Parts: sequence; C-alpha cells; structure tokens
Amino acid sequence: MNERTILHSDINNFFASVECVNKPDLKTKPVAVTGNPQKRTGIILAKNDIAKAFGVKTGQTIYEAQKLCPNLVCLPPHYSLYEQISKKLHQLYLQYTDLVEPLGLDECWLDVTSSQKILHKSGEEIAYEIKERVKKEFGITASVGVSFSKIFAKLGSDLKKPDAVTVIPKNKFKQIVYPLPINSIVGIGRRLEKKLSLINISTIGEFCKLSRSYVKSMMGITGVKLLDNLLGSEEDAVACYYTLTPPKSIGNGTTTIKDITKREEIEKVLSFLAEKVSKRLISGKFQARTITVSLKSNQLKKFAKSSTFAPTFASKTLLEHAMQIVDSFFDFNTPIRAIRLRASNLESIATHKQLSFFDNKAEKSAIGIKNITSKYGSDAIYLASETESFINRKNHTEE
Repeated sequence: MNERTILHSDINNFFASVECVNKPDLKTKPVAVTGNPQKRTGIILAKNDIAKAFGVKTGQTIYEAQKLCPNLVCLPPHYSLYEQISKKLHQLYLQYTDLVEPLGLDECWLDVTSSQKILHKSGEEIAYEIKERVKKEFGITASVGVSFSKIFAKLGSDLKKPDAVTVIPKNKFKQIVYPLPINSIVGIGRRLEKKLSLINISTIGEFCKLSRSYVKSMMGITGVKLLDNLLGSEEDAVACYYTLTPPKSIGNGTTTIKDITKREEIEKVLSFLAEKVSKRLISGKFQARTITVSLKSNQLKKFAKSSTFAPTFASKTLLEHAMQIVDSFFDFNTPIRAIRLRASNLESIATHKQLSFFDNKAEKSAIGIKNITSKYGSDAIYLASETESFINRKNHTEE
C-alpha cells in the first residue's frame, strides 16, 4: 500500500479569533468567548492568545478567569457565525481534495495523497499554502499537521501553535511521538491518565509497550484501536466530504434565568429553541420525523418524552409538535429550570425541491428567518415572544 499524506488543519482559538476579526478593536485585548458574560459562574469556551498568556484556560469559570486577567473581555458565542465561517473553510479545503473530514467546527482532516501529483507539490507545501490562504482570506491562523495517518496528522497540528506546520514522517514518527506525554493524544483523559500513571505509564512510547490484551482489559476495543494507531499499523481513511454520515439528531437546550411553571412560559422557551433547531436543520438540508422534549426541574429531576410526526424543518411546526408532547405528559406544577428540544429520525430534504418555493408557509418563513440571521447575525430577527426575561438567549447548548 502506498504511503498516504494526511493533513490536519486546526484553526487557532477559533471562536475567539472569529470574534476578533468581527471586532478589530479587540485584537490587542484579552478576549474570551463565554457561556454567559452576565453570570460569573459561566465558563470559558474559548480564549485568544493574549488571554492565554494570563493563564486563562478553557473550562474555567468567568470568575476564575477574571481573577487571572481583570481586563478580560467576555463575549457571548455566535454559533451561526462560526458555522458560516466553518463552511467557508471547508470550501477552501475542497479546492485541494474531496477527502475532507470535519472534526467539530474548527478542525478538518484532508487526504492529499493524490493531490500532490496533480498540484506537483508535497504535502508540506500544500499545508503551508492552506495555512497562508486561511490567514489571508479569513484573517485567522491555522496550525496544520502533516503525516501518514489521521492520528499523527492531528498530533502534528497540536505540537506547534499558532500559525505553524508540523511534519511527522513515517520513518521518524517514533522518535518524534513516543517521548511525548500520554495526554497529548485525544482519547486519553485525566481519569485514564491517572490510571496509567499508577503503572508508571506517562509517555506515548511507554503506552505502546503494553500488550494488546492488557490495553483491552483497561480500555476495551477502543483502546486496542488506539494502540494500533500509535504503533502505525492501523490507518483510518479520511471520509469523502460529500458522503459524510449525517448526524443522528440535532438539538438545542437552555437553562432559564428563573424557574418557570406556566404553560405559556415553557412555550416561549420552546419557541426560542425551535428557531435554533430549525436553522440547523435547514443548514444541513434535513427534516425531522421525531421530536423529543426534555425538562429538568429546579431539583434536577428529569422529564422527557418523544413522538413521531410528518417530517418537517419549520420552527412553527416544531413548536406545535413540542407543545403537543409537553401537554401529553407534564402537569405544570413542577418548577422548571432547563429545557431541551431535540429533532431526530432525520432525512434529507429532496434535492429536486426548491426550498424557497414550498407551498408550506411555515417552511418558507423558517427559511426566510434562517437566511436573515445567517447574513446579519443571530439577533437580527426573532419572535416577539422570545423577549421575555426568563429566556437566556446568550446561554444555550447544542448537540
């Protein structure tokens, strides 16, 4: 088998970098994207290099981060903007190969094995070209790893940041990789790292000396696959961008600012969430058959129910279905603090249909709202019913 050339492009500090490009006056300031800037208990989702120099870390509370960096500028996330930039980055990568496999919004693998012959450039040269184009065309920086496998290409992009290219060739991967700490590899979390330390395993090389049977007893089949990857004997293929497996579900949830019990209050929160889910369904060209509503009380008790309907992506229809579900199982006597709406059993919207000419007014309205918010931002237009103070518009999660 011919040796492959895999790139892994990782946009540096993606959320924070996009915010700084969007607001140029922030480029010289410490910036963090946070769950909810108004609540000091919110967490840091991303930070720029200036904030990082102060010791600000992803996952810290805003309170902890501001103790380290009193002048930290905290911004709410703008997911629709990040998704828009992410898709444009994908289009750049697709100019080099159709073997492009996203990993989250800010990372992608590219198999450029065949591209090298067509472009008459090495994988390293292509990596540098992509890195410079990202900087010039988007105003942000990328770190790109180049190797013969996905795991080492990703490791390469992690080794040198920001704005760098790192090559891990097959004939030298052990010298470069094996001395590194075991937590350098995705899949080795703190708990497993601590467990390995008890048997004096602290580096990747030491882990690679373990037997397959021992690794399987500790980590299962996933651990064996990881071991094979690190030994260089297992090489996962980069998926074709145009045949990627669609998501199993699309959902959004929020924690309300205060406890709610009234039906109309729950409906207003679900209306907000239905808009979010609808936009993401339209972006992915999906419609959903199954709707799930999950409610969490102020005592952390969970209530959830799913139902299946005719396929839809329209926010109005999603809300109607969600309220049918809520009315069927909830008594409105329990104070609610968190709500989640999930659309599953997804199917592609038929390609022969022109979405903007659907007879369904709810679907046409959903597409119109999505187009406006994609161009002008998530707060450009929303239902008047979403303005109630208990809806935390700046602090919601996606799945």
